[in-house]
Amino acid sequence: MKKVTIKSAQEIEKMRVAGRLASEVLDYITSFVKPGITTEELDTLCHNYMVDVQKTIPAPLNYAPSGHKPYPKSICTSVNNQICHGIPSAKQLKNGDILNIDITVISDGYHGDTSRMFYVGEPSIQARRLCEITYEAMWRGIEVVKPGNHLGDIGHVIQKLAESVGYSVVREFCGHGIGEKFHEDPQVLHYGKPGTGLELKPGMTFTIEPMINAGKAAIRHLPDGWTVTTKDNSLSAQWEHTVLVTDDSYEVLTVSSGAPPKPVVYRF
Repeated sequence: MKKVTIKSAQEIEKMRVAGRLASEVLDYITSFVKPGITTEELDTLCHNYMVDVQKTIPAPLNYAPSGHKPYPKSICTSVNNQICHGIPSAKQLKNGDILNIDITVISDGYHGDTSRMFYVGEPSIQARRLCEITYEAMWRGIEVVKPGNHLGDIGHVIQKLAESVGYSVVREFCGHGIGEKFHEDPQVLHYGKPGTGLELKPGMTFTIEPMINAGKAAIRHLPDGWTVTTKDNSLSAQWEHTVLVTDDSYEVLTVSSGAPPKPVVYRF
């Protein structure tokens, strides 16, 4: 059985601070996401905000899990058909692009991890729909978090929504436990069967971060060693929150004044 850390009240408070700070980086960068800017420029802006203003550490910078060369930037920027781990570059964003910005900060030894989708200018109807359904899928997953439920319950509701509208769930990447370490147990799959997997208990903290493709689920790794794209070149979207299992429900830790609200009514 894998060891899943149960956070103490003191640790949870540190996680709340780290989560809020990560979300505030996304608040800060929002106004800069426009046609013509490069993802490299967005990375520099976020890096300076984290280091100079927040006094946090950008967790991705030089992060090197087993089998990977160190990640060279402070944020991940995944554009259009890029699923995750896109490396910021000198290529300019153009009108109609969709962009995921993934932020992880370290504050007082604890990690806050969150990502949002951004529209560059005016997206297509199809791109907007993919982003909205992926956001709803994340929230459906969050809403089944409570003690006694299982990780499979989270994956099931995400998969059910995505596949009901003809989309597919990326299976090679998943949510993860988080705390003093960037990636801890458990793995949080975004597909699955109700009632299966680890039972949720108060004090667990993990990310829910579905990656949903408009086309097929197959992926392709780029030669840079990090960027992952859809194999069929279809669009992909992802949203991410860090979540705490409370005594009777859940708490989203990656919230700030600019965080998009939870959907009031599910539309799909």
